Parts: sequence; C-alpha cells; structure tokens
Amino acid sequence: MASVDPIARNKEFAEKEQANFPMLSDEDKKVAEAYGVLSPRGTAMRWWFFIGPDGKILHIETAQHTADAGTFLTTKLEELKVKKR
Repeated sequence: MASVDPIARNKEFAEKEQANFPMLSDEDKKVAEAYGVLSPRGTAMRWWFFIGPDGKILHIETAQHTADAGTFLTTKLEELKVKKR
C-alpha cells in the first residue's frame, strides 16, 4: 500500500488496523505522481495496481471497493492467476 501521508500517520493506521502488509509513505508524492494517481487537491486516488513478479502491471482497478475489498482482492488475484507465496 502506498500513501501520501507522513510515516507517523501511516504507522498509526497500520497499528490501529493491525495491517500485516508493507506500506510506502510517499510524503513527497513522487510515486503517486509517477503512477498518475495524484489528484489536483494533492491527495492520492485509491486505485489498485496489480503488479506481476516481472514488474509489469497486470491490472489497474479504479473502482472503489470499500465494502467488498477482501472479496474483490481474492477474486482478482485468482483471475490474474497470481500464486500465493
């Protein structure tokens, strides 16, 4: 996950939500800008980038999946034939 929030805020979020995945704190917004997700307000749009082991983008999801995030993620990974480690 990448966020334009400062490291301290991301750490607080990760602890609160018990996140067990890596997070990138993109305070200078260079990554968000490079991926084309930086909004005019300076916030990052919540898009999903599925990147294969070879570094190629397999899929970009622009729809919001708040209520069904887990189900969507599992289904999309199966569809893309991404294997669990």
